[in-house]
Amino acid sequence: MVFILLPGFSPGTAAASADGEPVPGSAQRIALWPTGLAPGDKALAQAPRVMERSADPALPDRYITHVSEPYLVVYRPARPNGTALLVTPGGGYQRVVLDKEGSALVPAFVEQGGITLFVLRYRLPGEGREDRDAALADAQRALRLIRARAGEWQLDPRRIGVIGFSAGGHLAARLGNGFKQPVYPATDAIDRVSARPDFQLLVYPVIDMAGTDAHPGSRERLLGPQPEPALQRHYSMQHQVRADTPPTFLVHAGDDDAVPVGNSLAFYAALRQAGVPAELHVFPHGGHGFGTRGITGLTTAAWPRLALDWIAAQSVETAP
Repeated sequence: MVFILLPGFSPGTAAASADGEPVPGSAQRIALWPTGLAPGDKALAQAPRVMERSADPALPDRYITHVSEPYLVVYRPARPNGTALLVTPGGGYQRVVLDKEGSALVPAFVEQGGITLFVLRYRLPGEGREDRDAALADAQRALRLIRARAGEWQLDPRRIGVIGFSAGGHLAARLGNGFKQPVYPATDAIDRVSARPDFQLLVYPVIDMAGTDAHPGSRERLLGPQPEPALQRHYSMQHQVRADTPPTFLVHAGDDDAVPVGNSLAFYAALRQAGVPAELHVFPHGGHGFGTRGITGLTTAAWPRLALDWIAAQSVETAP
């Protein structure tokens, strides 16, 4: 059995299953779907696999692949402030990062910010699954589940946001633009709850699927090797912004050479044109994938505090 201690949990309570994922007693694990599998889906031939990339036990850097039964891992503060964030980590639609853009958020957002985090292990394209909207279905279901069960976690159902990183930022933007898009059949009462995030935070997000700023790996894994121009445009999130897209907070580094800052600039311009409240922070240094690590001494290190202040300033409105 592998034991990995996660930030915010003492050695007396933290525990993990054989795949390194938390079990009850540390972070709470919540299945998205009543039967485990999403409606109409089938289990992949390969079991889920968790890989550790870090040699430092104090700084785990795991990722998961081959998710057949998507789920949430919940990190709760000692004194919840009523706000929740659905976290959609990156990984280029090839893997789902678990720590750098998941558990590493706990000190800033949970322990200091009082926010309850729900980190999503979503299904990926390109693993024998033909449904390119599987990840969006998981994100919709996750947002609905959090809102439907808000009382259980001492949450305000009108303060449920989403934060996405890199390709997970693309998924978060897809949720913010496409929360009403029918991508799976209703299964229970939870699916009658609104999937609209009350606000969204996109951190070095993949946005464009068509132009020179597109991330080739994310595009190919999601859309295939030679997607038609119409398909590329449909999945380019700057072209899908609507008046009811949630208020948005954007963070990017100007020296990001993996997902260029033009992605955030294009999305910000589309938000402004649609009249959606938006805040954009472009830092000169940080590269790609910085999360909350590796930015000590850079102005980029300010982004979690700026994000928390922005979240606190969002007005409470009833979700459509």
